[in-house]
Amino acid sequence: MSWINDVVRPKIKSLLNKREVPENLWVKCPETGEMVFHRDLEANHYVIPNSGYHMRMTAPKRLNYFFDEGKYESIAVPDVAVDPLKFRDERRYTDRLKDARTKTGLQDAVVVGAGFVEGVPLVAAVQDFDFMGGSLGMAAGEAVIAGMEAALQRQQPFIMFAASGGARMQEGILSLMQLPRTTAAVIALREARLPYIVVLTNPTTGGVTASYAMLGDIHIAEPGALIGFAGPRVIEQTIREKLPPGFQRSEYLYDHGMVDMVVHRHQLRATIARLCGLLGPKAARLPAIAGQRHDEVALAS
Repeated sequence: MSWINDVVRPKIKSLLNKREVPENLWVKCPETGEMVFHRDLEANHYVIPNSGYHMRMTAPKRLNYFFDEGKYESIAVPDVAVDPLKFRDERRYTDRLKDARTKTGLQDAVVVGAGFVEGVPLVAAVQDFDFMGGSLGMAAGEAVIAGMEAALQRQQPFIMFAASGGARMQEGILSLMQLPRTTAAVIALREARLPYIVVLTNPTTGGVTASYAMLGDIHIAEPGALIGFAGPRVIEQTIREKLPPGFQRSEYLYDHGMVDMVVHRHQLRATIARLCGLLGPKAARLPAIAGQRHDEVALAS
């Protein structure tokens, strides 16, 4: 009897049970409803093939795609106090942080790395929207500043990939203080005449838009990204008027002079490498950019 219970029945159950399919095996395009196999989407850098819709990317995947051969040096970020205000709403802030760290594998919303892009040395920081909406708290602010300081020490351009819902409410005024602190770091880059390029991804809103995300030498936006201070729904409720089509999207902001260019994700590496070569004080000593000779780069500038 034990042989039937221990061997026969489990084998029968394994034959009868349906194989579970992972929930994220297919990804649906938010615009067209197109279903894309997750491996195809990842191979296409999270851009829906037919519609061109740019899905969000995690910070590690963004850095792996951005730097040459996916190789980069992680920049250390100073430790900050955890939950200095002992904040609690429906849940404790410490519990929310723990869940976000478990979900993303990150310590906080901003990851910083240094490496080469098309042979050009630079420092880049990426905000991960999956970590509490990419909200700007003390740790995220310290990470942005650490990245800018690393760029200053290395005398290299700094690239900021912004994606955020705004300031982190659980840290109150300490979160809002990151706005002037990061702005001071941007000024230090400017005084050192080092290029500071911002890539605005979907979405970039709130206090991040009110500080370092709109202080770059050049602002690049990914197609279709939502960029603004308050969201469209809040604005409509405030002014009690219907907003024009595409309001606060990358293309609308480009047409109205708020961003310098809208660049497809597949073209970001070559575009940023070229811009760094044109803007950088040491462009003459940089290797050829995007297949161009140095004399061609000089003529283009």
